[in-house]
Amino acid sequence: MRPYVILNSAMTLDGKIATATGSSNISGKKDLERVHQIRKECDAIMVGIGTVIADDPRLTVHKIDADPEDNPVRVVVDSRCRTPVDARITNNDAKTIIAGANEYKEDFMATDTYETLKERGVKFFFSGDKRVDLKALMNYLHEEGIEKLMLEGGATLNFSMIKAGLIDEISICIAPMIVGGANAKTFFDGEGFDTMDEAVRLELTDSYTLDKDLILTYKVLND
Repeated sequence: MRPYVILNSAMTLDGKIATATGSSNISGKKDLERVHQIRKECDAIMVGIGTVIADDPRLTVHKIDADPEDNPVRVVVDSRCRTPVDARITNNDAKTIIAGANEYKEDFMATDTYETLKERGVKFFFSGDKRVDLKALMNYLHEEGIEKLMLEGGATLNFSMIKAGLIDEISICIAPMIVGGANAKTFFDGEGFDTMDEAVRLELTDSYTLDKDLILTYKVLND
């Protein structure tokens, strides 16, 4: 058993979620409110360590009316245990789970960072060898009572999750802008598939405009 996973992101018309320099202010005000409504409806929100280091997100519900208990559990996929001790996801605004890989477990647990985060109530889950076993992580989160999870990437984690068949729904905001750039982050990065036959198939279930943005919702046709 695993949580129902909704991947949400905003991208430009040319498929970029950030420029080559890391600028990622894509969503309009109405879309940000939509995103926070999804957060409010989910039990957990998950990102990769790259997002934590680059953006230092709060991962709370704060763009709409909400109570502290509306904040989802924050999950960070951090194979090498690099979460900064002063990252905002380690504060007491909500519960936090950091998922690391077994190869780095022993060394990390001997650090002051581990002790500090543990004192703050951060929980840890280790699986896999050099990389987190995402299927094992999903099973663990389900056992922790998480039935609906919002995935907010970034691009490498997005691909790893969809390749493993762990995404059920994709909600995407397409902003009317083009940034280009061969080194700009796309919606899905990672190693990619070799052929179109391997591509993950989707079914469009909803579409509408939100101010100047276009919102698309897809069902992932997992085998």
